[in-house]
Amino acid sequence: MFGDPVLDRLEQRAFEASPDVHTAALHFAQARVQHSMVAAQRGPEISVGGDVSRQSQSENNAGMRIIDAIGADRDALAKILSEPFNLYQAGFDASWEPDLWGRIGRSVEAADADIANQAALLDMARLSLASDVARTYFEFRTTQRLIRLVRDDIEALKDRVAILEARVQGGTIDHLDLERQRAELSGIKAQLPGLLAQEGASANQIALLLGERPGALRSELAAPAEATTAVLPALGLGVPSEVALRRPDIRAAEARLHRATARIGIARADLYPSIRLGANFGYESYLSGEFSDWGSQTWSVGASLDLPLFDNGRRKSVVTLRELEQQEAAVNYQQTVLKAWQEIDDAISGYTAEQQQALELEARLRSASLAYELTQARYKGGTVDFIAVLDSQRGYLQARLDLTSSQGRVNTRYVMVNKSIGNVLTDVGMAKVTAK
Repeated sequence: MFGDPVLDRLEQRAFEASPDVHTAALHFAQARVQHSMVAAQRGPEISVGGDVSRQSQSENNAGMRIIDAIGADRDALAKILSEPFNLYQAGFDASWEPDLWGRIGRSVEAADADIANQAALLDMARLSLASDVARTYFEFRTTQRLIRLVRDDIEALKDRVAILEARVQGGTIDHLDLERQRAELSGIKAQLPGLLAQEGASANQIALLLGERPGALRSELAAPAEATTAVLPALGLGVPSEVALRRPDIRAAEARLHRATARIGIARADLYPSIRLGANFGYESYLSGEFSDWGSQTWSVGASLDLPLFDNGRRKSVVTLRELEQQEAAVNYQQTVLKAWQEIDDAISGYTAEQQQALELEARLRSASLAYELTQARYKGGTVDFIAVLDSQRGYLQARLDLTSSQGRVNTRYVMVNKSIGNVLTDVGMAKVTAK
């Protein structure tokens, strides 16, 4: 939109260096991994294992009760049974939990919502950073132009002081006009230190956003040969609602509401019994040579049931808690939308007002320039005194400064419009806005 390659490079470098953007990107990546973990519960779990161990049983273990009961030779059997032996085991286990009450489905839905939330927060971090860089950049460029104007004014007034000094020496005028002009020159000079300090502060702020040391961008931020002014759109009639609803904060609030709703389903599913199907097959033998024989096989197939009977109301309390959280998320979503529309309306109103003010200041500058020229001509003709010249000169110089400041504010106001609508002024978004 602005057609400024320097600004484009600064934005890209800021994205690459920003810790906030990097952190938001990591949170987004974590949400995607968490989704994969939750979605994995839909399928069966299969594991394969094996074990080789050296064992020795106690001569007084519980199994010896049977030997004592039948009156067998206890000592001989105990000696045989307690001798160390090798045990070989291998097999696989499989289990699967049918999603009878939608707990897993709701968990996946909540994970999807969390991904959407983190994606919106990532966009919000990028949007905030881009807006800060652009806003500070235009403030810096505006200050540069003001410094250039002030320095031009200082040189022009110095020339005028020299002319008046020559006239005083020639006796054509007295010292009063000269001192008045010198006072005006000092007043203009007094503006320069503050502008230079503001320029340095803005440059340092840009460097901070890019993760650079102060002064590192001095050459890159050098004043361009010619200042280019972008042709910005008129937004007096507002923006379409579907554009505004794509703001990252609204998308994040909507995702949090979706996640809270899904968590209600998870809590309700915990009120019902869960069934888990399982099977295992393997081999077990204490003789290595007979480990793979058919007689060494072991297997089992079955289902386990977990039926909650009494937990002192804990599960129902969780459901109530999740419902209250969902209501809170709904209120937050509504508040976010209302706040967004307020910010959009304020940004568009400020942008439109600044555009109108810039147009009026352009007309003022034209009139002030003409008045200054006419006053100088009349002063040379002796029809007006030097006070009129000073007044017209002061008005002309101030009109130039005010117009430059307003043009800079138009750019920053447009940046705030982009930020308020979520920076969606792409080809489609801009077409909708301009059509509106």
